[in-house]
Amino acid sequence: MKITSLKFVSALAAASTAVLIAPLSPANAQDSADAPVVFQAAGPSIASIQSSVDEFRAALGIVNNGSTPGPLTEGHREINWDGLGSTATSVVATPFAGFQLTRGALFVTPGDGFVQAPASGLAEQFANPSYETIFQPFSPVRLFSAVGSTVTNSLFFVPGSPDQHATIRGFGAVFTDVDRPDGKAGGIRGSSTLIQYFGVGGTLLFSDFVPSSPGQGGVSFFGVTFRDARIARVRIRSGNVVPGADDDGPHDVVMMDDFIYGEPQPVQQ
Repeated sequence: MKITSLKFVSALAAASTAVLIAPLSPANAQDSADAPVVFQAAGPSIASIQSSVDEFRAALGIVNNGSTPGPLTEGHREINWDGLGSTATSVVATPFAGFQLTRGALFVTPGDGFVQAPASGLAEQFANPSYETIFQPFSPVRLFSAVGSTVTNSLFFVPGSPDQHATIRGFGAVFTDVDRPDGKAGGIRGSSTLIQYFGVGGTLLFSDFVPSSPGQGGVSFFGVTFRDARIARVRIRSGNVVPGADDDGPHDVVMMDDFIYGEPQPVQQ
């Protein structure tokens, strides 16, 4: 079964590095009448963000459509990386198409691939024992990370029809241990973790920093919804240093957990 063009995703992985250094001044649409609704929260415990996550789910459509073939008219999709309770460490190459057929999401990184693992598995994968204690999962027990990069691109397809590109109305993600706050020093915003939302033609629709929760093991959530399905790609920069480094001082290593997004709708050719 054809999943998607390897030439396309290879070009995307190469281009995504350039986006990181692009000016962010036009990214926020707060003054536009068509601006998205933003949901965000951060704190030391799961309870700190739970209400924001639940509100986001309700805004997309409260029903989790799971792996039901689409497109559907209501509800949303979720990926929690937990593999029905698995505690195993799973490392896959890029592009990662494990959820493209079932939930309409393909993941690409300019790095080496992706890992799904509990905190202990992350400590082993990245050869850094401190990771076993500084990362808290939102949905037990596995977390998600790019390997060899801080960048994850999410592209969308109609569940059950992996050749059919799709757009979604909203996308949100949970993060663990975002330490660096979204402050300004010398005119430069300092947060380590960023989400960018792109339309079908590559237009940057919206961009903002993920709120921080200083201290080890905090959790953060950031998501947006638009009035219609216009998001074709989401680019996440999780942390400001590639996993494997120590999480200290200016170095902020960040892991991801649940991805929650609107029901993929087919792109009209």
